[in-house]
Amino acid sequence: MIQKSDRILVTGGAGFLGSFVVEKLKQRGYTDIVVPRRREYDLTHEAGAIQLYRDFKPAIVLHLAAEVGGIGANRDNPGRFFFANMAMGLHLLEQARINNTRKFVQVGTICAYPKFTPVPFKEDDLWNGFPEETNAPYGIAKKALLTMCQSYRQQYGTNAIYLLPVNLYGPRDNFDLATSHVIPALIRKCIEARRSGAKEITAWGTGSASREFLYVEDCAEGLIAAMEKYESAEPINLGSGREITIRELTEMIAKLCRFEGQISWDTGKPDGQPRRCLDVTRAKNELDFVASTALEEGLRRTIDWYESTLPA
Repeated sequence: MIQKSDRILVTGGAGFLGSFVVEKLKQRGYTDIVVPRRREYDLTHEAGAIQLYRDFKPAIVLHLAAEVGGIGANRDNPGRFFFANMAMGLHLLEQARINNTRKFVQVGTICAYPKFTPVPFKEDDLWNGFPEETNAPYGIAKKALLTMCQSYRQQYGTNAIYLLPVNLYGPRDNFDLATSHVIPALIRKCIEARRSGAKEITAWGTGSASREFLYVEDCAEGLIAAMEKYESAEPINLGSGREITIRELTEMIAKLCRFEGQISWDTGKPDGQPRRCLDVTRAKNELDFVASTALEEGLRRTIDWYESTLPA
């Protein structure tokens, strides 16, 4: 049973998802939350993970830290994304075992699913094929950590659980066009075009691929629910259950950003995985978790936040 006074260590706790998780933990009355910083603990090296556990002695570890980006960043950094994500999870879970940490929560990725997974993606489909090529190194590294969590539970009794969030978006996201995901990239393009008077923006691919998106605060709620309630070796999808094509998404974002120009499609750029939409039944049954933020509302909040960061 998790107590409000238990020390909870949140890797990536100063990042996009992690900052909301930390806020919600505090709102729920948790009083001992630790957020390590990368400059002090390089978790891609064993020594960093050893020092982290030695310094903080956490009861619960929420491992959210990741090296991640959109299609372009994945295509440019396949080796780094595999190594960094594999190494961080590997060292942190091994130290959780050594230090008898009471619970370890590993956040995975929808990129772990096979390229042609039947829609909606069910957790049992996870191993039925190879991931989409542009993000396979990242997805496979994260998927290997599911096997590690299950193996450690089987052999050592380590209480490790594994969550599969769908694509996240929301305030505080990464809006750097070189590394961002699709929603922040489109928001930035539309707002910059509107402000500069540009008549056109360019979107990647054909627009025919589909995605599902989960508002970051909803994901934080689901993650904390899993920390508090879930004790099984089986992975759990966290999503909204709504599928939308990239073309429809782009048109929606353009309208919400008040950009009235043309949208052109650079079909020389990859679409990525053809379709993504999760079966969220297990999360509802096991965690009583249902995403509460509609896509349009979440996009409005994200756009408002981004515009608030820009000079007048």
